[in-house]
Amino acid sequence: MSAPPSAAPPRDARAPWWGRAELGVAAFLYLVAALVLVDAAGLDAGVTQRGPVGPAAVPVGVGLLLIVVATVLAVDVLRGGRGAAEDGEDVDPEATSDWRTVALLAGAFLTNAALIDIAGWIISGALLFWGSAFALGSRHWIRDPLISVGLSAGTHLLFGSLGIWLPAGPFTGVI
Repeated sequence: MSAPPSAAPPRDARAPWWGRAELGVAAFLYLVAALVLVDAAGLDAGVTQRGPVGPAAVPVGVGLLLIVVATVLAVDVLRGGRGAAEDGEDVDPEATSDWRTVALLAGAFLTNAALIDIAGWIISGALLFWGSAFALGSRHWIRDPLISVGLSAGTHLLFGSLGIWLPAGPFTGVI
């Protein structure tokens, strides 16, 4: 008696790589590591422009860590390890996309991009934060704008304290 044609073939008859899609992720990590290391090798700064560590230290460290992670993943998969199925999310696979929310978020982002040079970060950032909160369902008409202005002003001051100056718009010279 033979198995029906639609049944999966026994494990022995399958290709040796069957069920090991995680090896593709490991290969991708190796590729990213190679790109990072090649790019880091091309960094060149004169002795007067760098300290004892040099500009390639962090990219080389990241590239080496990517190689370590890719190797650990590949060894785990080849030894039979598998990623756990996602059980924790309460997602309805039959639900359609919420294009209204996507459009509102895109509108908030594009408004920020269009106004940042004209109105400055504090105003455009506040509109970005408030528009994002509105798009995601928050309808607190006093709290949301106050938090948005506080976030944009706070990030403006934080970046300024780091020496990164965001456009001030009408607040030039005030902040």
